[in-house]
Amino acid sequence: MKPSIPKGTRDFNPVEVGRRNYIFDTIKKNFALYGFQPIETPSFENSETLMGKYGEEGDRLIFKLLNSGDFLSKVNDTLYSEKDSTKITPKISEKALRYDLTVPFARYVVQHRNEITFPFKRYQIQPVWRADRPQKGRFREFYQCDADVVGSKSLWQEVEFIQLYDAVFTDLGLKGVTIKINNRKILSGIAETIGAEDKLIDFTVALDKLDKIGEEGVKKEMREKGIPEAALEKLQPLFSLKGSAIEQLQSLRELLINSTMGTQGVEELEFISKTIETLGLRTASLQIDVTLARGLNYYTGAILEVSAPAEVKMGSIGGGGRYDDLTSIFGLKDMSGMGISFGLDRIYLVLEELNLFPETISENSKALFLNFGEQESLYAMKAIKELRVNGVAAELYPDAAKMGKQMGYADKRDIPFTVLAGESEIEQQVFTLKNMKTGEQRSLDLTALKNALKS
Repeated sequence: MKPSIPKGTRDFNPVEVGRRNYIFDTIKKNFALYGFQPIETPSFENSETLMGKYGEEGDRLIFKLLNSGDFLSKVNDTLYSEKDSTKITPKISEKALRYDLTVPFARYVVQHRNEITFPFKRYQIQPVWRADRPQKGRFREFYQCDADVVGSKSLWQEVEFIQLYDAVFTDLGLKGVTIKINNRKILSGIAETIGAEDKLIDFTVALDKLDKIGEEGVKKEMREKGIPEAALEKLQPLFSLKGSAIEQLQSLRELLINSTMGTQGVEELEFISKTIETLGLRTASLQIDVTLARGLNYYTGAILEVSAPAEVKMGSIGGGGRYDDLTSIFGLKDMSGMGISFGLDRIYLVLEELNLFPETISENSKALFLNFGEQESLYAMKAIKELRVNGVAAELYPDAAKMGKQMGYADKRDIPFTVLAGESEIEQQVFTLKNMKTGEQRSLDLTALKNALKS
């Protein structure tokens, strides 16, 4: 039988791992610069921790783990004969693979609340699993890169997260990134103003499609959802919202003048926009987008979404927002937070398409010492030991094979230098260093070899 891997999973070769680590390391470095601390949670949680937290669709996509031992012994004949998986599953499975990093984080905060210093700034980079239908860009196993602050309602957190996005994408060389921002309170205020509070979800889902189906398409969908014509007329200023951030906010303020919640949302956006304008961003741009409605059932304040540069056809490469109720699912009320996530796989594809990965990031040896026999190998190994102590990755070809085979190995591995240490080199206490790209050869003592390979 031919070996294979489960659908929706991937193997990564050394080059891909090196590139992924480059993204991870860049994100981690900036997380640390901004004061976030790393945590890790188990790959699997108790089923009751996860089930019921993502809605019916999410529950269906959670990978359940069978209990160890005779897991069917707790299922009586009557229950077994019903063949109802929803009733049988709790009897045979008490644990499940984590679906995301957010719910385990909420569990972590509640469980460790007496040890945590609030506000708590955490980051987490770990794999998650979803029993989804695999397709392009969608996998059953993938990494999430999250950062959150819990225990503070301060809008400075939103400002910091926008700066953090800008810092990471600048360090990755990704220019032209757009950070879109909206506020859940504005969306609720608009629905209230036009008398469609009971149709908030329908209203925002349609509005979210403005850039895809246009003004008339949005209005048509809203009519189909039962939003009256009079409400659509009140909504008209929203479709012609243009100009600078300050001009858009002024138009929104006028539209939402009779909504306390909507006005609060405008004031929050105004503070964030003006502060970012004063502080400045390095390469990204901040854009107000009142049609942005991601995570509507989850977010309570600011909503962020990051778009790749225009020349790359790609969905969002990051997103997040403010939530006021994260830990209440585990009984801890009034714990406001703000969080963002980086879309690792999409960021990888964007960097690849724009050829932005540095050539030097593959985790590879700097030099391969050729093997000419036992005595020569011992001489080479003494040098390799010294090089490694000094932080230079070096290795010995394990077999005394023909020189052509050993050189071919270095070439295929893309190792930049080979080192020859034969009888004549041992006599002179030197090494012959060969540059595999230029073919240039130099005879060097150990100190000079070390300096050459470190430079």
